[in-house]
Amino acid sequence: MVKIYFIRHCEAEGNKAKIFQGSTDCDISEKGKKQLVYLKKRFENISIDKAIASPLKRAYKTALAAVDGKGLEVIADPDFTEIHGGVVEGMTFKKIFADHAELERIWQEEPQNFAPDQGEPMRKVYERAKMAIHKVAEDPENEGKTVLIASHGAFIKCLMCYLVFGDVERLIEMPWANNTAVAYIEYEKGKFEVKYYNDDSHIPSDFSTDVEKLWESEE
Repeated sequence: MVKIYFIRHCEAEGNKAKIFQGSTDCDISEKGKKQLVYLKKRFENISIDKAIASPLKRAYKTALAAVDGKGLEVIADPDFTEIHGGVVEGMTFKKIFADHAELERIWQEEPQNFAPDQGEPMRKVYERAKMAIHKVAEDPENEGKTVLIASHGAFIKCLMCYLVFGDVERLIEMPWANNTAVAYIEYEKGKFEVKYYNDDSHIPSDFSTDVEKLWESEE
């Protein structure tokens, strides 16, 4: 069996500013730093054998915090990085939805078809997530071990859609993970089992982030 903890990064400056961060390497926010204190505490008594993260600061620092004190190196793996937003990369959601009405509709109603010009299509992220999780789960070196992985919102949404539904067309049904929310997955005999998902119970309400509100239009 391979045990896998999947974590969404802590709040980053891009979350705070309500921008489409994508592959933009935003650093973590002050709230994010506080979230990582609670995340570290959550994993204090959990044995981890390997740590992997997207190379982007917000995910890499999240993994570092989760395994702090365990004597582990965090392996930066670009397979776990976030979707690239192309023409909307770095823009506020307010401006995106004002200037690209059709992209807003797709993002809200059929996210599997989100494919901004010069960016990475969401369907490609789904396939990348599928490949990445199998790479970890089927690595003989990971058999009998516990792996921690820190990644991003769109990537994790696609990953969990694959694990739960096995169909990218059902992506709208998979909720977004909150900042530092944890999913726990077990892989045995060729099968994945999601034990839980989007668990941020370690974060006090004062320091939580409601990610569903990040792209709400502001009047």
